[in-house]
Amino acid sequence: MKKVLAIIGPTAIGKTTVGIELARKLNGEIVSCDSRQIYKLMDIGTAKPTKEEQAQTVHHLIDIVYPDERFSAGLYEKRTTEVINDIFNRQKLPIIVGGSGLYLRALESGLFQGPPADDKLRESLRKEKERRGLENLYQKLKKVDPKTSQKISSTDEIRIIRGLEVHGLTGKPISEWQEKGQYTDKNLNFIKFGLNLERKALYHRINQRVDKMMESGFLEEVKNLITKNYSFQLPALRTFGYLDMEAYLQGKISLGRALEKFKQGTRNYAKRQLTWFRSDRKIEWIDIEHENPVETISAKFQYAN
Repeated sequence: MKKVLAIIGPTAIGKTTVGIELARKLNGEIVSCDSRQIYKLMDIGTAKPTKEEQAQTVHHLIDIVYPDERFSAGLYEKRTTEVINDIFNRQKLPIIVGGSGLYLRALESGLFQGPPADDKLRESLRKEKERRGLENLYQKLKKVDPKTSQKISSTDEIRIIRGLEVHGLTGKPISEWQEKGQYTDKNLNFIKFGLNLERKALYHRINQRVDKMMESGFLEEVKNLITKNYSFQLPALRTFGYLDMEAYLQGKISLGRALEKFKQGTRNYAKRQLTWFRSDRKIEWIDIEHENPVETISAKFQYAN
């Protein structure tokens, strides 16, 4: 089996820098595993590698669709598998870098074939959300599928509705379908390393990065999206940071409150990422405070099987 190196971990942990250094050291190319960095026009708020960083090594699966274009974990799996094969054909090493657990799972083994969308049921759930609020739907999901509810945000309308839809159609939670689904053997061996940092230090990094994003022009990035008439109810934009700045620009909250919500939302996201990845026993965790991640990972990868 061909070995694929994967560098994962929570947001703001430093995956981009480590990935670039490993790519240069191991003759590799980076394959992004980030469900937001796929979108064009969303550079600062998604912490996309800068042009200078992207110039240091080849990056794939960044800036491939516009915010109003449909994209999914299934499409990611298909396109990324093609990219990985191409990288191997050119005698280089694919290095997966990112923090999107669902995308990584899809890439490793494909996705289960769940029931198709039921428009009537979805519309019924959306109307219930309008009447009683999204939190009510999230609590319903917690009762029928606690595993899934732990992995997603209480504001993730798309996944909450899909989870309730699958349970309503099949009588089984989507987490059970995912565990028992039929997956594809790709003859690839994903050697996964997770970057780890003490929680307080990670949260400090997150707060600092949000401040840096604002200094780098994130508010102007949001204004540009508004000017181009993108709806902030699109899946690409219905997320922390973008929604918070939109609310500020609409006069609904102060800039200080928007920043506070942006930082809190990012910290909550990091916590969910860690919850997801901690369940994967094949990930070897590297404490970046006490180890040099590049040297440690490159040495261990050579002998991994």
